[in-house]
Amino acid sequence: MLEWIKARRSIRRYTDEIVNEEHIQALLEAAMAAPTASNKQPWEFVVVRDATRRKALSQVHQWSYMAAEAPVVFVICGREDVSKHWVEDCAAATENLLLAATALGLGGVWVGIYPTAEREAQVQRLLHLPECVRPLCLVPLGHPAETQPPRTQYDASKVHNETF
Repeated sequence: MLEWIKARRSIRRYTDEIVNEEHIQALLEAAMAAPTASNKQPWEFVVVRDATRRKALSQVHQWSYMAAEAPVVFVICGREDVSKHWVEDCAAATENLLLAATALGLGGVWVGIYPTAEREAQVQRLLHLPECVRPLCLVPLGHPAETQPPRTQYDASKVHNETF
């Protein structure tokens, strides 16, 4: 497991191979295994396979360009009407999804949408999200067409024992 964590890297280039339904289901199950405050599970997931919608998502901002070429884009959303901790809960779900993708030999990248109001509104319009459902991020995902070496970004200067 520690090797998968170190191997998880931001992958922005993908092959043309589709992501099969079994993998999509496994990724969603992994995401929903994340911890949540008071077990509220405020998340909603939009799985986007349609090329036109993926292209529209790729134009949300300058760092979402890879959504057009990814075979699938997961849009992780939170219900602020269910939990005031929707951001934290959905962030944990996103990390679970990305780690599961690495374990399955897939690659993805976290593209932030929240807290930029314009980006949120654009994604809400594109995907017909209810007002109480807020998009946290996009995760374009597919079979990697690039490799990144495993790494850790451990920095001992960021570790404090007992007090700061």
